[in-house]
Amino acid sequence: MSENVTNALLLENLKAIQAKLTEQDRRFDRTEQHLADVEAHLSTMKADLATMVGSVSHVRSDFDALARRVERIERRLDLVEPPAS
Repeated sequence: MSENVTNALLLENLKAIQAKLTEQDRRFDRTEQHLADVEAHLSTMKADLATMVGSVSHVRSDFDALARRVERIERRLDLVEPPAS
């Protein structure tokens, strides 16, 4: 009888451990999915940032070109004094 009780307790404990492992597996799978989602979002943000940096660079280039044109126009119209030597 004692052997049956011991086997029953052992089986009960093993079932409890198995249930906990199953729950941990489920939680781990959710964590992996969440991490994959975060990585995908981060990748999208990096691509967006690269696009913005390119846009800013393009705007800066356009601004520099306009500044050179304004300087040239000001010189032609004698709106600026020549630099002192």
